[in-house]
Amino acid sequence: MAARAYWKGQIRLALVSIPVEIYPATRSGASISFRQIHEPSGKPIKYEKVVPGIGPIDRDDIVKGYELSKGNYVLLDEEEIEAVKLKSKHTLELVQFVDKGEIDILYYEKPYYVVPADELAEEAYIVLREALKRTHKVGLGQLALRGQEQLVALRPCGKGLVLEVLRYADEVNRAAGYFRDIGTTKPDVDLLDLAETLIDKKTGTFDAADYHNHYVDALKRVIAKKAKAKGKRVLEDVEEPADIGTGSNVIDLMAALRASVEGKKKPATAKKKPPAKKTPARKTPARKRA
Repeated sequence: MAARAYWKGQIRLALVSIPVEIYPATRSGASISFRQIHEPSGKPIKYEKVVPGIGPIDRDDIVKGYELSKGNYVLLDEEEIEAVKLKSKHTLELVQFVDKGEIDILYYEKPYYVVPADELAEEAYIVLREALKRTHKVGLGQLALRGQEQLVALRPCGKGLVLEVLRYADEVNRAAGYFRDIGTTKPDVDLLDLAETLIDKKTGTFDAADYHNHYVDALKRVIAKKAKAKGKRVLEDVEEPADIGTGSNVIDLMAALRASVEGKKKPATAKKKPPAKKTPARKTPARKRA
């Protein structure tokens, strides 16, 4: 395997230990990063560490501080921070199992592929994978990575296992605070039937390759054109999303759903005809004074 393992260790289930390696399952290929450049010289801009009222300072004089209140900090040096970092035991102990649908999607943060470290580990690895599949369970444990302890979930994925880094409870905002003002009125049955019909009509198999970040694609084309144009200005036309209408122009929900199910265009709101222009009356020439 060409990729470098992110972590090497063992998964422990009671007295059984399975040597494994984990690899990042995602990459940040969808984003494009820019550097700030000084246009006259074409050189990248660097940032200096500056203290207000003092100016540029030496990096050796910098320590980390935790703000207790505005302008009031507790200062910590690197040795104090290093002293509390957890040393990795290179062991993930599965301490609990839960139904795979029990963990809310909000808690999932980042996935990693888990593979057996060698052929000897493969048998126990396969047994664990199949046991999780048959029981429809997810294994939970805590893993020390880079000095910090992360909550993780282990679940089957095809022929292998995926380790998901989970957020802790205090990292997730409670939904109730955002949904409190939403009414409890039950929807109209006919509207609900139409919405379900539309969902059934558009139901299919998910394939991530069917979706593209159109902004990033357009930006890549601009960069390629700009490189060929040797500095000349280039512009890329990107289609704007269709206006769905807001405020007083909102289309009747029933009509819009029915038109969507039938595959027709959305009915347009009737536009008022502009009032006919009145022809200005001719002014009678003023009589000359006698």
